[in-house]
Amino acid sequence: MKKVVSLFMVMILLIGVLAACGPKRDTEQVKENKKETTTENVKKPEKLVVWVNDEEKQKQALSDIFKKYTEKTGIKIEMVAANMLDQVKKIALDGPAGKGPDVFFQPHDRIGDIVLQGLADPVDLGDAKSEYNKTAIDAVTYDGQTYGVPFVVETYGLFYNKDLVPEAPKTMEDLMKIAKEKTNAAKDQYGFLMEAANFYFVYPFFAGYGGYVFHNKDGKVDTSDIGLANDGAVKGAELVQSWFKNGYIPKEINEDIMNGLFTKGNVATVISGPWNIAIYRDALGDKLATAPLPVLENGEHPKSFVGVKTWMLSAYSKNKEWATDFMKFVTNEENSLHYYEVAGEMPANEKALTNEKIKNDPLISGFAEQIQYGEPMPNVPQMSQVWDPMGNALQFIAKGDDPKAVLTEAVKTIQDKIAASGGK
Repeated sequence: MKKVVSLFMVMILLIGVLAACGPKRDTEQVKENKKETTTENVKKPEKLVVWVNDEEKQKQALSDIFKKYTEKTGIKIEMVAANMLDQVKKIALDGPAGKGPDVFFQPHDRIGDIVLQGLADPVDLGDAKSEYNKTAIDAVTYDGQTYGVPFVVETYGLFYNKDLVPEAPKTMEDLMKIAKEKTNAAKDQYGFLMEAANFYFVYPFFAGYGGYVFHNKDGKVDTSDIGLANDGAVKGAELVQSWFKNGYIPKEINEDIMNGLFTKGNVATVISGPWNIAIYRDALGDKLATAPLPVLENGEHPKSFVGVKTWMLSAYSKNKEWATDFMKFVTNEENSLHYYEVAGEMPANEKALTNEKIKNDPLISGFAEQIQYGEPMPNVPQMSQVWDPMGNALQFIAKGDDPKAVLTEAVKTIQDKIAASGGK
């Protein structure tokens, strides 16, 4: 998901033009989209065209699931592989010509951009909505409507080396004790490392004390209300600053340095995501374990950003009812578990996510638990204006500048950038 963010930021630079060109939805159209979607009395299409992410394990798992849907309904599934970060541009070109998909696959943080371009329709999940993890549903909710069927959830958590710490730290106090006892910077040995000047990873410590990016109530995001310089955010920034001040984390830390030290066995704990499971497991074997982020001193769990990969309904599809039925089928408990077993990604289906197969997986269970405490990364276009100012702010905080002053300036910069981009 971290890699998706940077590409999303580039895409959003065109948002002013796209918003102007995108089709407008009138009141009657929105009302029509809110009607319950059902296949009853709707003729079956011969096929559905589905764009999937171009990754071998994912395609293998989906091919199995798609065959089952064909066996159940008689509808053929034409699977087209395309990098999910390239799909939006292709739909904008192919959709109006009738060459696009019925269903496509996207990270949820691009939903705002996709909706503004008029490329996707809302999805009516009906009673099936309760089958998905609530955080995942929140992630695909935009302007009060559901714009996707959640399939995969992803967040970050704590990895630890059991040779250096037999049990995962339960609290931030426990983690800081490990950092103090296990850190010897002169020997490149550390008790705790993370990309502490990267807002994507630092956000949980802001949010755990009451900070937030944009105020969000029931899926309605108020981008004029930014909570990144409130008392909670400042307290989180002060905690992060203490890690640099105490010498627990070097100021030049980045992902490559962190991964190199951890895989050498020089670090007791790191905060990272499941995308690093393979390289960590190859290096540490049975010594590797995972856990949710340690509880803060106020008793709150740090609220990590959650990313969701979701199936979306093309606005150009002529088979919307059956496309919706297909998306529900692919994301049911049984098929979500099959996808997890083959592709290795955590399901958004709540029963699958809490299934014993995942609970008993020592390297996935920590992330699955952390999902319950996380919150979805904002899916509004204005989020693209947050990353650079907050990244710069954290660099100053790492160097010892006053957190309150730095964050206040960062928020002002974010507001100015949003205004300059035409956002609210």
